[in-house]
Amino acid sequence: MSDRTPIKVELRDRSYEIDVGVESLGRIGEILAPILKGKKIGLITDPVVEPLYAGRVRGSLEGAGFSVAQVLVPAGEEHKNLTELERVHEELAAARLERSSTLVALGGGVIGDMTGFAAASFLRGIDVVQVPTTLLAQVDSSIGGKTGVNIRAGKNLVGAFHQPRYVLADVETLATLPPRELRAGLAEVVKYGVILAPELFSLLEERAEAILALDREILAEVVRECAAAKARVVMEDEKEGGLRAILNFGHTLGHAVEALTEYRSFLHGEAVSIGMVFASRLSSARHGFPVADADRVAALLKRFGLPITIPGELDRGDLARAVETDKKRQADRVKFVCVEQIGKTQFELLSTEEIEETLRAT
Repeated sequence: MSDRTPIKVELRDRSYEIDVGVESLGRIGEILAPILKGKKIGLITDPVVEPLYAGRVRGSLEGAGFSVAQVLVPAGEEHKNLTELERVHEELAAARLERSSTLVALGGGVIGDMTGFAAASFLRGIDVVQVPTTLLAQVDSSIGGKTGVNIRAGKNLVGAFHQPRYVLADVETLATLPPRELRAGLAEVVKYGVILAPELFSLLEERAEAILALDREILAEVVRECAAAKARVVMEDEKEGGLRAILNFGHTLGHAVEALTEYRSFLHGEAVSIGMVFASRLSSARHGFPVADADRVAALLKRFGLPITIPGELDRGDLARAVETDKKRQADRVKFVCVEQIGKTQFELLSTEEIEETLRAT
C-alpha cells in the first residue's frame, strides 16, 4: 500500500488514529502498548471471527505484556440487544477488569457497536479499541464513536457516543469475508462516494471488478479514502448536531426495511442499498438530482450485487410508519438525506403521509 500514515481524528482529549494496513493484526500488541493505560484487555468477538483472528490478536497482545480475557457474543444483528449486553458486563466483571482496562472489539459492526456501548457503560466508561474485520465496519461503524444496541421499538435506540482509543483496520481480513458480507460493506463505500467524494464514486465505477476480486491495493485505497472522509465529518460534527447527519444517506429507509423484516432478510448494507436508491429517486423528484445520476447510483449498487428495490411484500404504509420511529425525527416529520448532485447533499423533512405517498410512487 502506498500510504500507511495513520489518519488522525482530532477531537481534543478524545483524539485517536485510524490505521489502515495489510497484515497488521499480528502487530496489535506493539501498536497498543504505548497507547493504552492499563494491562488488562477484554477481547470481545464472535464465534465466526474467533477461529480466524482471535488467536493472532490474543497472542500479539499477550506477547506485549497484556492480560487478555475473551468474551464471545453470538453472531448476528438479532443478538445486539440489552440481554447480551448485560451478559458481557457480567463476564467483564468476573474477569475483574478495572477503570484502566480496555475493551478490544474484534469483528464486524455488531461486535463494534456492542463493545463500544459496553465500554461506554462498564465502570461508567473505559477505553475501547476497534479492530473491524468487515468492510462495512472498516469504512463506517468503527469510526466516530456511535455505539448502541437494538430494542423492540427500533434499531440502535439505546446507546452512547464513545470514541475509540484507536482503530486498526487490516484489509487482509476482507479475504475471509463471505461474498455477501463484502457486497454489503460496499453499500457504505458507495454512500461516501455519493455524499462526499465524486472522485471516489468514479473510482468505484472504474474498478468495480477489481474490488470484487479483492485486489488488495485497491481495497486499501478505498478503505483509506472512506475512513478519511468519515474522519473529516466526525471532526466537524462529533455528535451528529448537523453535518454528520449526511452519513445517514440511505439509512432512514434502510433501518425501516431491516426492522420490518426482523433483521433476518437483509444485511445492514443490503437494506442501506435499497434506502440509497429510494433517497436518490426522492432527490430527483424534490431536489433536481439528475435522473441520469440516480441511475448511476442504482447501476453501481447493482454491479456490486446489492438489492435496489423495496421488497414487494412490504406494505408501504407499514414501511412509512416504521420510518417514523427513526432517531432523526423532528416533531411529526422525518429528516431524509437527499443529494443535489454527486458530492453535495440536502435534507428533506417528510411527514408519514408524504413518505407513504413517495413509497407508493417508487
